[in-house]
Amino acid sequence: MHVQRVAVPAARVESWTVLGEAGVPIEPIERYLAYLSDIDRSPNTVKAYAHDLKDYFTFLEHRGLDWREVRLEDLGEFVAWLRLPDEGRAGAVAVLPVVEPHVGPSTINRKLSALSAFYAYHARHGVDLGELLTTWQTGGHRGGWKPFLHHVSKNQLQRRRTIGVQAPKKLPRVLTVAETQAILDACDRLRDRFLFALLYALRQRRPHRRGPRPAS
Repeated sequence: MHVQRVAVPAARVESWTVLGEAGVPIEPIERYLAYLSDIDRSPNTVKAYAHDLKDYFTFLEHRGLDWREVRLEDLGEFVAWLRLPDEGRAGAVAVLPVVEPHVGPSTINRKLSALSAFYAYHARHGVDLGELLTTWQTGGHRGGWKPFLHHVSKNQLQRRRTIGVQAPKKLPRVLTVAETQAILDACDRLRDRFLFALLYALRQRRPHRRGPRPAS
């Protein structure tokens, strides 16, 4: 199973698809990716979705699962599978708990977003997705379990997926003096140089961020 670049002659655009073992496009993925191309999503976006769906269908193939019959528990196992290195995903080696995850939380959440959009598309086109469209309530909306595709069910009480991993918040990295100087030196307009120098000077006024000033 691999991602393949394709050309759309009528539209003169580049797109992507996922081929199975026999070199034939995987039909549900192909339909969805073609839809993304039809609504003018960028080729890079289509390519990213193709890789995400390739990973998912590879997981389903290893587990012997039909994409239309997965449960929330299966999606949880998919998240754990994504964290494994390639050898562990194939089942060739056992992976110790101390091994660093193969992908981070942000990548996992991106892939889950791709899956949610993929399933929402097929749900709108009448595909029976079983438990993914079933609501489990345990008492109130706030504490109740809801399905992966609750946002496309009839009551539409929730507009987001219910599976995800917590991603650590990253603070923006502060430019070093050398990096700031390089930006100033690259400015060919006095106005741009002034604005960058002003921004750097404002940052330097903070007591916990003091440091040498670049030449303005």
